[in-house]
Amino acid sequence: MSEPVAAASPVALLARRQRGRRHLVLAALLAGLGLAAWAELSLGAVALTPGELWRALSGAGDPTHAAIVTALRAPRLVLAAVGGAALAAGGVALQALFRNPLADPALVGVSAGGAVGAATATVLLPLGLRAWGAGPAMSGGAAAGGAGAAVAGPALAFAGAVAAAALLLRIGRRGGRPNVARMLLAGVALNALAGALVGVALHLADSQGLRALTGWMLGSLSGTTWATVGPPTAAAGLALVGLWRLREPLDALLLGEDGARQLGVDPARLLRETTLWVALGVGAVVAATGIIGFVGLVVPHTLRLLVGPRHRALLPLAALGGAGLLVAADVVARVALPPSELPVGVLTSLLGAPFFLWLVARARDGELA
Repeated sequence: MSEPVAAASPVALLARRQRGRRHLVLAALLAGLGLAAWAELSLGAVALTPGELWRALSGAGDPTHAAIVTALRAPRLVLAAVGGAALAAGGVALQALFRNPLADPALVGVSAGGAVGAATATVLLPLGLRAWGAGPAMSGGAAAGGAGAAVAGPALAFAGAVAAAALLLRIGRRGGRPNVARMLLAGVALNALAGALVGVALHLADSQGLRALTGWMLGSLSGTTWATVGPPTAAAGLALVGLWRLREPLDALLLGEDGARQLGVDPARLLRETTLWVALGVGAVVAATGIIGFVGLVVPHTLRLLVGPRHRALLPLAALGGAGLLVAADVVARVALPPSELPVGVLTSLLGAPFFLWLVARARDGELA
């Protein structure tokens, strides 16, 4: 009996070390998210001390402070946390699907499709209504179009994101089976086509529509209210649950399509389900916030280096990391250049791109293969 125990000891020791590392990473991510959440609720044009924040949350403090926290900052906190979690989890799933650590939710055309939908609602639809005389003289943008335009913008952005993913799946088939290489090429073409369509909308837009569409393209949590938080939160939560249920098939896919089939996983079905769950989650976030890049790229890649590729640990940790990153980025976007507010999508790219380049530069060849 002593020999099997001795042989198993290094394996058991390695497993304990990996569990210890995962627990340490989990604690760090929870602490970071908690600190970012405190900063989101406390910092801004009206800075609140911890005591003032507690009283505002409990309803026993200054009514003005309570209104600032509960009506303005808390919705942004929820949307930033949910949005960051959905973007990062989508990145994890796509990197496993394409077996490439550099994959990103934008690869499936979700952001591009959402951009076309937003451009349609903000510029093209009002222009079409004016041309047919079917509506008032709308100057473009959700604010100019009233409540109907405010609803049409996110709705069409979400529809465009899901439609782009569905089109990508259809184009990416060869012989009835999805082909990853074809999907990658189709994603590049869809992004280029969407960029051209958005360029047409920008060219046709008036000053108000141009400001609205440009702000959406840069990504922002500005103007978030409890009324706008509900739909993207529900959709992103459903997508996170759907991706979590695919954690074991995604692990099997890391062995390649043949290895996954031997383990009873249908790669074609997995590709279809994963892409649609990613489209649901990321599309809902993009519809609510605009295009926020980089979160779904560097968070999964960094955590995979820390905790390994198993999705049972990687998916929830990446969701926590994405939530913390986007909340922290929104804090910096609000307080960096007062009284103006930086677009959070621009900030995530400015902060994240150099870090990601550093990761790529220091990675060994095998880590990027």
